[in-house]
Amino acid sequence: MLVAVYAIFALAAGARAGVQIATNFAEAPVAYALSAFAAAVYVLATVALALGGRTSFRVAVAACSVELAGVLVVGTLGLADPAAFPDETVWSGYGRGYGFVPLVLPVLGLLWLRRTARSGGGTRADGGRPAGGA
Repeated sequence: MLVAVYAIFALAAGARAGVQIATNFAEAPVAYALSAFAAAVYVLATVALALGGRTSFRVAVAACSVELAGVLVVGTLGLADPAAFPDETVWSGYGRGYGFVPLVLPVLGLLWLRRTARSGGGTRADGGRPAGGA
Protein backbone atom coordinates (compact mmCIF):
# COMPACT_ATOMS: atom_id res chain seq x y z
CA MET A 1 0.00 0.00 0.00
CA LEU A 2 2.82 2.41 0.89
CA VAL A 3 4.53 1.82 -2.46
CA ALA A 4 1.24 2.45 -4.29
CA VAL A 5 0.69 5.77 -2.52
CA TYR A 6 4.26 6.81 -3.31
CA ALA A 7 3.71 5.88 -6.97
CA ILE A 8 0.53 7.95 -7.09
CA PHE A 9 2.33 10.92 -5.58
CA ALA A 10 5.22 10.50 -8.01
CA LEU A 11 2.73 10.68 -10.87
CA ALA A 12 0.78 13.60 -9.36
CA ALA A 13 3.86 15.65 -8.52
CA GLY A 14 5.45 14.89 -11.88
CA ALA A 15 2.34 15.87 -13.81
CA ARG A 16 1.96 19.04 -11.76
CA ALA A 17 5.59 20.00 -12.28
CA GLY A 18 5.42 19.23 -15.99
CA VAL A 19 2.39 21.44 -16.53
CA GLN A 20 3.78 24.23 -14.35
CA ILE A 21 7.16 24.24 -16.06
CA ALA A 22 5.71 23.98 -19.56
CA THR A 23 3.14 26.75 -19.13
CA ASN A 24 4.26 29.22 -16.45
CA PHE A 25 7.87 28.59 -15.47
CA ALA A 26 8.82 32.29 -15.57
CA GLU A 27 6.12 33.13 -12.98
CA ALA A 28 7.52 30.99 -10.16
CA PRO A 29 10.66 29.10 -11.18
CA VAL A 30 11.64 28.12 -7.63
CA ALA A 31 8.20 26.76 -6.79
CA TYR A 32 7.98 24.80 -10.04
CA ALA A 33 11.51 23.45 -9.70
CA LEU A 34 10.59 22.31 -6.17
CA SER A 35 7.58 20.47 -7.56
CA ALA A 36 9.87 18.71 -10.05
CA PHE A 37 12.32 17.89 -7.26
CA ALA A 38 9.47 16.51 -5.13
CA ALA A 39 8.41 14.32 -8.05
CA ALA A 40 11.96 12.97 -8.38
CA VAL A 41 12.08 12.20 -4.65
CA TYR A 42 8.74 10.38 -4.86
CA VAL A 43 9.97 8.31 -7.83
CA LEU A 44 13.18 7.43 -5.99
CA ALA A 45 11.27 6.46 -2.85
CA THR A 46 8.78 4.38 -4.85
CA VAL A 47 11.49 2.39 -6.60
CA ALA A 48 13.60 1.94 -3.46
CA LEU A 49 10.62 0.80 -1.37
CA ALA A 50 9.51 -1.63 -4.07
CA LEU A 51 12.90 -3.22 -4.72
CA GLY A 52 14.08 -4.16 -1.25
CA GLY A 53 17.65 -5.04 -0.42
CA ARG A 54 20.26 -3.26 1.67
CA THR A 55 21.06 -0.51 -0.83
CA SER A 56 17.40 0.13 -1.64
CA PHE A 57 16.67 0.26 2.08
CA ARG A 58 19.27 2.99 2.54
CA VAL A 59 18.05 4.89 -0.52
CA ALA A 60 14.46 4.68 0.77
CA VAL A 61 15.51 6.04 4.18
CA ALA A 62 17.37 8.88 2.47
CA ALA A 63 14.46 9.65 0.12
CA CYS A 64 11.88 9.66 2.93
CA SER A 65 14.17 11.84 5.05
CA VAL A 66 14.72 14.34 2.22
CA GLU A 67 10.98 14.37 1.59
CA LEU A 68 10.17 15.06 5.24
CA ALA A 69 12.82 17.78 5.44
CA GLY A 70 11.53 19.32 2.22
CA VAL A 71 7.94 19.40 3.42
CA LEU A 72 8.96 20.95 6.74
CA VAL A 73 11.35 23.52 5.23
CA VAL A 74 9.12 24.54 2.32
CA GLY A 75 6.03 24.59 4.54
CA THR A 76 7.75 26.76 7.14
CA LEU A 77 9.34 29.12 4.59
CA GLY A 78 5.98 29.49 2.87
CA LEU A 79 4.36 30.53 6.14
CA ALA A 80 7.20 32.85 7.13
CA ASP A 81 7.48 34.51 3.71
CA PRO A 82 4.51 33.84 1.42
CA ALA A 83 6.18 35.84 -1.37
CA ALA A 84 9.00 33.27 -1.50
CA PHE A 85 6.66 30.86 -3.27
CA PRO A 86 4.28 32.85 -5.47
CA ASP A 87 2.60 29.63 -6.55
CA GLU A 88 1.94 26.37 -4.73
CA THR A 89 4.35 23.46 -4.73
CA VAL A 90 3.60 19.90 -3.68
CA TRP A 91 5.17 20.70 -0.31
CA SER A 92 3.59 24.16 0.20
CA GLY A 93 1.65 24.58 3.41
CA TYR A 94 3.01 21.22 4.58
CA GLY A 95 1.21 19.53 1.70
CA ARG A 96 -2.13 21.26 2.33
CA GLY A 97 -3.08 21.05 -1.37
CA TYR A 98 -2.80 17.26 -1.16
CA GLY A 99 -4.62 16.78 2.14
CA PHE A 100 -1.35 16.89 4.14
CA VAL A 101 -0.40 13.49 2.72
CA PRO A 102 3.08 14.84 1.77
CA LEU A 103 3.65 15.52 5.48
CA VAL A 104 2.35 12.18 6.72
CA LEU A 105 3.74 9.95 3.97
CA PRO A 106 7.46 10.24 4.80
CA VAL A 107 6.74 9.68 8.48
CA LEU A 108 4.84 6.49 7.64
CA GLY A 109 7.61 5.48 5.25
CA LEU A 110 10.32 5.97 7.87
CA LEU A 111 8.29 4.12 10.51
CA TRP A 112 7.71 1.22 8.12
CA LEU A 113 11.40 1.10 7.22
CA ARG A 114 12.32 1.13 10.91
CA ARG A 115 9.90 -1.68 11.61
CA THR A 116 11.21 -3.82 8.78
CA ALA A 117 14.80 -3.24 9.93
CA ARG A 118 13.92 -4.29 13.49
CA SER A 119 12.16 -7.42 12.32
CA GLY A 120 15.36 -8.55 10.68
CA GLY A 121 14.47 -7.22 7.27
CA GLY A 122 17.14 -4.56 7.20
CA THR A 123 19.99 -6.58 8.64
CA ARG A 124 19.87 -9.89 6.82
CA ALA A 125 23.05 -11.10 5.20
CA ASP A 126 21.31 -11.44 1.83
CA GLY A 127 20.91 -7.69 1.49
CA GLY A 128 18.08 -6.22 3.50
CA ARG A 129 14.39 -6.21 4.04
CA PRO A 130 11.88 -8.31 2.14
CA ALA A 131 11.02 -7.19 -1.38
CA GLY A 132 7.58 -5.98 -2.33
CA GLY A 133 7.15 -2.80 -0.27
CA ALA A 134 4.33 -2.53 2.23
